[in-house]
Amino acid sequence: MLAVIRHAEPADLAAVKAIYDQSSVYANTLQLPYQPEAKWQSLFMPQAGFYNLVAEVEGMVVGQLGLQVMQNPRRRHVAEIGMGVSEPYQGQGIGSALLRAALDMADNWLALRRVELLVYTSNEPAVALYERFGFEVEAELTDYAFQYGNYINALLMARVSPNH
Repeated sequence: MLAVIRHAEPADLAAVKAIYDQSSVYANTLQLPYQPEAKWQSLFMPQAGFYNLVAEVEGMVVGQLGLQVMQNPRRRHVAEIGMGVSEPYQGQGIGSALLRAALDMADNWLALRRVELLVYTSNEPAVALYERFGFEVEAELTDYAFQYGNYINALLMARVSPNH
């Protein structure tokens, strides 16, 4: 599936909210269901070191990825990512397209050495995606979050680029 990756614009707010309103998306993030639109507005406000990417298919926003470069002077070589893909588009290359664009920025434009993320151990498709892009598990965090009435573990994964 051919997705256009671009920086998010304020007009994308409703579409991004709709992605994270889907149960499989919020269940695999730290988001809660029934969030008001105002909660998502901060994604569209200028923030130092924050890059908000969206994936668009046939004019419709179907995925979002946030790349947050750490602002502490001793960690400016590091960014953290978080991503969500609309349920009907999961498993169709949207996450790969977003991740490829974010890592291109990290490696070729932002001089980042380390990109890190957290992913639930139960989210096997996401773990496999991150591994395909060179992320490695650095730690497993026990009872990291509460999901569907149970505590679940998360993996701290990182990709360290030797080029920077």
